[in-house]
Amino acid sequence: MSHANAALTPRQRLRVARLIIDQGWPVSQAAKAFNCSWPTANRWAERYAAMGEAGMQDRSSRPHRISNRTSP
Repeated sequence: MSHANAALTPRQRLRVARLIIDQGWPVSQAAKAFNCSWPTANRWAERYAAMGEAGMQDRSSRPHRISNRTSP
């Protein structure tokens, strides 16, 4: 499940990424076909190339660490 403001669902992300990576579509053409920005389409294509289908899921936006934590 994607978050409320996501431009694309995980299924749509996979379709965009496959068009770009597997079928050789230009990023701009795939972005236009799915009504998303060029950076968004490119991001999903890069994640698909690096991680496959597993990369199409949302990542946590929670910080990995707290740099200026105060003592209790």
